[in-house]
Amino acid sequence: QVQLVESGGSLVQPGGSLTLSCAASGFTFRYYEMYWYRQRAGNEREYVAIVSDSGIGTTTLESVKGRFTISRDNAKNEIYLQMNSLKPDDTAVYYCSVYSEGRRYFGKGTLVTVSC
Repeated sequence: QVQLVESGGSLVQPGGSLTLSCAASGFTFRYYEMYWYRQRAGNEREYVAIVSDSGIGTTTLESVKGRFTISRDNAKNEIYLQMNSLKPDDTAVYYCSVYSEGRRYFGKGTLVTVSC
């Protein structure tokens, strides 16, 4: 079955950087687009970025463009989210996601807290 396990979340100061990882299993990873979403407290889940099966990444959330970069390693079945110039508004639970077999899967998420 599809499993997605995020890691790398932590407390970081404003202006800092962090890289999130997501380990995927249970499907043929190299054939699928992969996504990062986030959910800030009191808000709906937001679509942050997508990476194609061949590794072309696109940051879709306007508020993080130019600061966040998505990437993948098909040899390791992992995707990443490099986050720079972090702001308190980036505080959220970050989820990786895949659409497979007619449904969208999410991991349990990893918490990023941006605060002094």
